[in-house]
Amino acid sequence: MKIALAQLDMGFEDKGFAMKTCVELMEKAAAKEADLIVFPEMTLTGFTMSPATYGELKENSKTIIFFQDVAKKFQMAVVFGVIFLEDGTARNHSIVMDKNGHILADYAKIHPFSYGAEAKYYSGGDELAFCQVDGVPLSPFVCYDLRFPEIFQAASKKSLVMTVIANWPVARVGHWKTLLQARAIENQSFIVGVNRSGKDRTLTYTGDSMLISPTGEILAHLTGENELAVVEIDPKEAEAYRAEFPLKADRKEDLYSRFFEETKA
Repeated sequence: MKIALAQLDMGFEDKGFAMKTCVELMEKAAAKEADLIVFPEMTLTGFTMSPATYGELKENSKTIIFFQDVAKKFQMAVVFGVIFLEDGTARNHSIVMDKNGHILADYAKIHPFSYGAEAKYYSGGDELAFCQVDGVPLSPFVCYDLRFPEIFQAASKKSLVMTVIANWPVARVGHWKTLLQARAIENQSFIVGVNRSGKDRTLTYTGDSMLISPTGEILAHLTGENELAVVEIDPKEAEAYRAEFPLKADRKEDLYSRFFEETKA
């Protein structure tokens, strides 16, 4: 599978501008025969705290329609971020769509970023998501989720590739890079972390999007503003490494659960 990391400056709360940049990057990825392209969190809006204005109903989502059109045009699967509104609640989603525009997975970010006020405007999801992209088992996550290793351990029981789409600012970009490698190593999985670049109203982003192997090797690292990398991976490498070094067989999850219960305040 060829995976494209699409790091972009989508501006802020300007869907038309972001759409144009996404199409340009998809065209470049198609020229390199990418099978899957991964965009940052809240792909067409940036990290907005105005979901009432920029959120969409899933059944009539202009963002979904846009990505369906470009997925079919370029015959490429896509991972992207969108805000959905339902029953007066906003959630921050990561969508996995196949090359024919069909939604394979719809994940709602489990951990809204309370430090950045996201939790005031968005509700957290409560389900993991799993899908197959060209036969490759994949689970999507969003930004702040990266700091919570338990959900990656659970997802990696089924998935060999996990995507993390983000708007992760420069002030904590060292954490971003370290945590991406840690999630890959401890889960023996491919981790695809795609962050935005540029600026919004108050924050600066360096991107530092990365694709990391199950052994922790950095296979791609982007630092430019609107930059693309296409990397071919073989998911069987993750299966082989898990068989060679059976780390997961030594986990004691029942014991960990007991520790959590015993240490509750």
